[in-house]
This record gives sequence, C-alpha cells and structure tokens, in this order.
Amino acid sequence: MASAIFVFGLAFGSFLNVCIYRLPLGLSVVSPRSACPECKQPIASYDNIPVLSWMILGGRCRHCKTRISARYLMIELLTGLLFLACYWHFGLNLSTLKYCTFAFLLLGLIFTDAETKLLPDKMTLPGLALGVTFSLFVPVNDLASQFLPGVVNLPVSGDVSARLLSLVDSLLGAAVGASFIYGAGAIYLRWRGAEGMGFGDVKLMAMVGAFLGIKLTIFTIFTASLAGSFFGLTTVFIVWMKRTRRFMKRLADAPAARRRAWQSAQVVYRNYQMPFGVFLGSMALIALFFGNRFLRWYGGFF
Repeated sequence: MASAIFVFGLAFGSFLNVCIYRLPLGLSVVSPRSACPECKQPIASYDNIPVLSWMILGGRCRHCKTRISARYLMIELLTGLLFLACYWHFGLNLSTLKYCTFAFLLLGLIFTDAETKLLPDKMTLPGLALGVTFSLFVPVNDLASQFLPGVVNLPVSGDVSARLLSLVDSLLGAAVGASFIYGAGAIYLRWRGAEGMGFGDVKLMAMVGAFLGIKLTIFTIFTASLAGSFFGLTTVFIVWMKRTRRFMKRLADAPAARRRAWQSAQVVYRNYQMPFGVFLGSMALIALFFGNRFLRWYGGFF
C-alpha cells in the first residue's frame, strides 16, 4: 500500500509540474498536451513517466537536447514522499486523502511563488473550498470543538454537532489566517508606503486555516515570520560581505568601504521582493506533521 501511494504521489507530482508552469501564464492545465518549450515537440507518453523518463533522457529533451530543469524531478519525488508521509502519519483513512490534497496544493504554491512570485487563485481558492468541505468529514478539532460543547448545546445529534463544530473551526482558522496577513500587509503599506503582502498570501493563509484550524495557523504565521526574517537578514549580510570585498579593492579606507557596502545592501533589502508564500507554505507543511507536537511540548512549560 505504501508503494502504491508513493507511485500515486509521483503521478500527481508530474501533474503538479504542469500546474506550476501553466497557471501563472493563464494557460489550461488540461490541453494542449505537454511539449518541449524550446522545440515545441509534444512529449510522448513514454517520455512522460515520472522520475524514470527524466533519468533515462539524462534531463534533456529527446528531440532538441535542451536541458530539462531538475525541478521537475524534485517536485515529483517530493510529492511522492509527502503522500507517503501522510499515509505513515495518519494511516489509511480519509485524513490521508485530506492532507495529501493539502500537501499537493502547498507544494505547488511554494514552487510557483519561488519562481514567479505569484500564488494562483486557481490553487488557493479551490484549496480553501476543499479545506472547509473536508472539515465536515475529518475533524479539525480546534478551539471551537474543545470549548463550545460545554457552553452551547446544539439541538442535533452528537455526530452532527461534532461536524458542525469542526466546520466552525475551519472557518475560524480561515478567517484568522487571512485577517492576520491582510492586517500585517495594511500596516506595512501605511508604514513604508509600499505593498508588503499580496492578496495571494491572504488567500494562501485562508486555505491553510481552513485545513489546520486556528492554533496551527498561528503557529504557521509565527514560524514563517521567523524563517523569513532569518532569510532576509542572511541575504543582507551576504550582500554586505560581497560588496565590502568589492569596495575594498577600490577604496583604501576599510571603514569607508564597509559604509558604502552597507548602503548598497540596504538598497537591495528595500527593493527585493521576498516570496513570503514560500515560507508560509513550508511552515504549514511542518505544522501539519509536527505543529501539535511542538505546541504540546511548549505548553508543558506553563
């Protein structure tokens, strides 16, 4: 069963590559069939086998020998591994289907944002709808499910009540996730006079909240902010070091070279558009598998 799920994930990873390439361009993911972007030759079915075809062809087009990015191989393998991880973590049940869907969407959005700085609505909005729908069948089990039963008695059976509370958890998670990112973006826009968060990030966090609920949504935002800050500071430091070495060759005064390098690094920092969706999506995947464990560990200190 594990092998079958892994192969199933590889096939979905192959389709995910199509989505990552075509959705930002506004193209259909169904037709026409896949073709080499260089020579426009359609890719034969025997050259479209996940992982194996890339390895057999040596990462090159059969016809024009143009190099095929290793990203295609990486996404197929990552999708297969994520499907396998969901199966091992949740077992053979509806939860695995729910979180395989979630992982598939997140992986596509992470790579799309990294390559194009776009988060397509055709992935985030259906993902939001799927997260809310899945909450009726796979319990989110967050704040509403834990605290409301002792406060509010719904005039329905216990099973229906649990499903409705799970739906409330999903909707609350979506609202909190979207509101937090929207609010942060609005504050940044007023403070710096430039857009810091796009609506794609807002919709992404609404999707994450619908799947994970409030607690893991907050965990995702907090850890993504830390990861993004660390990445930004590291980038500025690397730029400063490289520019310092460059200016040292031109200027005899080392302090002057460092000051010029710092000014240059600040310009890079101001103008660089960080694909924050990469960090949000990555931390959402970590929250999926390890978030509750971390919160239990952290809660043990209080």
